[in-house]
Order: sequence, then structure tokens, then C-alpha cells
Amino acid sequence: MATRTFENLFYDQLKDMYDAEKRITKALPKMVRSAHSEDLSSALQEHLEQTEGQIERLDQIFDQLGQSPGRKTCQAIVGLLAEGESLMEEAGDALLGDAAIIAAAQKVEHYEIASYGTLREWARLLGRDDVAETLQETLDEEGEADKTLSRLAGSLNPQAAESSNGEEEDEMEGGEEPTVSSREPRPSSASASRSRSSTSTSPARSRKH
Repeated sequence: MATRTFENLFYDQLKDMYDAEKRITKALPKMVRSAHSEDLSSALQEHLEQTEGQIERLDQIFDQLGQSPGRKTCQAIVGLLAEGESLMEEAGDALLGDAAIIAAAQKVEHYEIASYGTLREWARLLGRDDVAETLQETLDEEGEADKTLSRLAGSLNPQAAESSNGEEEDEMEGGEEPTVSSREPRPSSASASRSRSSTSTSPARSRKH
């Protein structure tokens, strides 16, 4: 097994994020088309353009480090994107679909924020403040994108919840009420027998003279 160094680990994670960003640029156009809200669609389109710029920034970092750009499959993003696609397909309703898109996009954003934050600190530890500054630019963009999604969630998620609750109430009101028989239940033969026995054996009241 080859000896690994902290610098090797840093390069591996750069390649991981390079792969992640490439995959995200392929997934975002579908989210843009699927979004019902114009504001959400515009925000996703803007972030797609930012992501393309972030790939160029990674190319710049590899060049700063004297390395060739490379990709290492980012299993985390593969899973998050697959989960997001499943959420969108299962939503069905347009408003629920927007809520699902925001959830999926923010999970990706949080992963990117954590990853770029780690890479920035590692770059500083390796004495590459120039690389750390470049990574900070991307980190700032990811943070702003997450804030935008949170703002949109604040207005779109309540609409999705209200719409969903309204449909549930309509289904309950439209359902048939259970029918109740108007006939009184007939007493069982055992109950009737006990009743007759009690009547026949009860003593008559005596009169006082």
C-alpha cells in the first residue's frame, strides 16, 4: 500500500469535488425545468452558472498546484442527487415538487459547504494561502446559494403544506359516512329468559291492614 500524505489527501478531495461539480451541472438543468416557482427556477439557473464558474476555479487551483485536473467519483453527491431525483418524482403536485427540489438542493449545498470549508483549511495548513483564498470564493457562493434556498423555502414550503392539508380535508369530506342500522338490537334469548324468571319470582308487596 502506497504511503499517503496529508497533501495526497488534499488532492484526493479536490478531485472528489471536481467530480461532484461536474455531476451537479448535469442535474441542475432538470431541477430548473421541474421548478414550478419562477423565483426557484431563476435561483437554480443562477447557481448552475455559478457551478460552471466553480469548475473553472478548480481548474485554476489544479494549475496553481502544478497538478492535472482529475476526477474521483464523489459517492456522496451520487447518492444525494439520486435521492433528490426520487423525491421530485414522488412529489406529484407542483407545490410539493418545489418543496422537494429545495430539500434536495439544500442537501447538496450543505455537503459542498462542508467540503469546501475543509479544503480551505487544509490548503492553509499546507501553506497555500493563495489556494485557500480561491476556495473561499467558492465557499462564499455556496453560502449565498443556501441562504437563497432558505428564503424561498420560507414562502414555498408553507404553500405546499397548506395545499396538502386542503386535499386531505377534501378527501375526508367527500368520503361516505358509515351507515347505522335504525333497528334496536334484539335481546338475546338468555337475557329474555333471565328477565321472565326475575318477574315470576319477585315477591308481591304485602298490604298493611
